[in-house]
Amino acid sequence: MAPSHVLRCCQRGLSWIPVIFINLVVCWSYYAYVVELCIFIYLVVFHVCFVMFMWSYWKTIVSKPSNPSKEFCLPKAEKEQYEKEERPEAQQEILKKVARNLPVYTRTGSGAIRYCDLCQLIKPDRCHHCSTCDHCVLKMDHHCPWVNNCVGFSNYKFFVLFLAYSMLYCVFIAATVLQYFIKFWTLCRRRSVEHCPENQLPDNHAKFHVLFLFFVAAMFFISIMSLFSYHIWLVAKNRTTIEAFRAPVFRNGPDKNGFTLGFRKNLAQVFGDQKKHWFLPVYSSLGDGYTFPTRLVNTDSEQGIVDHQSSSKCSVDGQTNSRPLSDSQNHLLSNDVHSDEQKDCSVAKADNGLTVIVTVESES
Repeated sequence: MAPSHVLRCCQRGLSWIPVIFINLVVCWSYYAYVVELCIFIYLVVFHVCFVMFMWSYWKTIVSKPSNPSKEFCLPKAEKEQYEKEERPEAQQEILKKVARNLPVYTRTGSGAIRYCDLCQLIKPDRCHHCSTCDHCVLKMDHHCPWVNNCVGFSNYKFFVLFLAYSMLYCVFIAATVLQYFIKFWTLCRRRSVEHCPENQLPDNHAKFHVLFLFFVAAMFFISIMSLFSYHIWLVAKNRTTIEAFRAPVFRNGPDKNGFTLGFRKNLAQVFGDQKKHWFLPVYSSLGDGYTFPTRLVNTDSEQGIVDHQSSSKCSVDGQTNSRPLSDSQNHLLSNDVHSDEQKDCSVAKADNGLTVIVTVESES
């Protein structure tokens, strides 16, 4: 037990190396730009980019990933029965019985209830187990070594802003240093310090900092731009990185667009419905991390739940087995989000006695 504990402590210590590396690079870039370059007209914009970059970066690091609540753990009796049972079919029956009282709509590739044997709980929709953090994370996107944290429901907005502001930080440095980079290698390369024009930096140790600063900023900008573009595409499609590679499976089969609500609603789910908070690293994402509005509605008489997989929105009246939608989800499903949409409502009675109100929207 002791050696494994020591090994885990060493792994946790080593996992901070990428974070320390990034912070050292940022601190050096601050010194090279502010102390060595020191052009006052640029410093105001530089410090705005620097503060927003570091703010969003550390918010991504310190935000604890959201984990499923005890509601998704098996009750004591069912848990003992599940552990004693050796047949997978019988275990699935136990899980189905418990899942009837939970807002769970996605399945495994074989159509089974998604259950985590390590955390011993039924996985909520879009929840996955992180082997690095060793627990299940709500709406998990991926584990990022550069922030030494899992990126998921609680900090995905911060992560996207971190990419945006780090890209802005790098491109601003590269753009403002470019003229000195060119002058160092042309006009001042064969001249002494005394004969350099006044608007050039002296050809001393500052030259190394400024030249290296340009290369580092340009290199990081290119790599971050591709990653940022990819995550903006994911936000627009309302997918996680995991879902982009493996489509979520509903009762009717896999559907890579199962959680897509349209560009504006997808954006609102991550950044919130108030635009004044979009560009600030403050929490404003919609939802509770457990249930998510989806595209199509189909009543499930076996479980008393609703599956959504088409371009329609719904609300369920009289459903006692499912957790009520949060206010933010009701906002996403409300009929007032788009004023230019034509709406058509109908009421249907399901076989199990549930009343389902379906609102079909056709966008102009």
